[in-house]
Amino acid sequence: MKCLLVSLLALASTIAGAEPVQVAVSANFSSPLKQLVQRYHQQYPRADIQITVGSTGKLAAQIRQGAPYDIFLAADARRPQELASEGWIQAGTVRTYAIGRLVLWSPDAGAVLDGSSLVAGMVTPVAMANARTAPYGEAAEAVLQQFPLPDSVTLVQAENVAQSYHFAHSGAAEAAFVGLSQVQDQGGRQWRIPDALYPLIRQQGGVLRGMPAAQHFYDFLFSGEAQEMIRSLGYRTDEVADDVE
Repeated sequence: MKCLLVSLLALASTIAGAEPVQVAVSANFSSPLKQLVQRYHQQYPRADIQITVGSTGKLAAQIRQGAPYDIFLAADARRPQELASEGWIQAGTVRTYAIGRLVLWSPDAGAVLDGSSLVAGMVTPVAMANARTAPYGEAAEAVLQQFPLPDSVTLVQAENVAQSYHFAHSGAAEAAFVGLSQVQDQGGRQWRIPDALYPLIRQQGGVLRGMPAAQHFYDFLFSGEAQEMIRSLGYRTDEVADDVE
């Protein structure tokens, strides 16, 4: 018991005395991450976790340019695996921390949202994230290939899924493709798009530098406590487990 107490005190001291942990996170997971950081601070109040939010593609580009991030939480599996193969991320740390769920959302509770309404042009403008840099935009693009919009519908391209949500929330778009986590408690109307209609949004992360404080926070994200929170915030975790790449 004494050895365990000493070890825990040493860990707490290491985390408290370390430089800030810099986390680069995909826009869809920024709010859940902030809540997870709050929970982490309950156990380690002196830990310093700093967050940078952006689209997965742009954050990956920043990492390749030498951005000083310690942890990367992407909205896909491709970028972390590519960065690991290039030596930017420690290969053994690449894991799935959540599985995203795509919805079409409108703040108007009377809106009719489904595949048929898209094809019929009943919803316009429609916002979606850039499919080239944002995995949720890529998923939305897959849905629209099956339910093509008529020429009468204006498609508004957002930089990331957070901006896609903002366009609908502000009234700049009638509806937007967003993550369930962004709108599950927002009211309005939503179409929870069947998983079979778009590629699995396997959100993976990884550690860039071997800093103990960064590794400790990253490991926390896979704890039972954190995974339960992630499920409650609108993600699937049924395929997470210990899928170390």
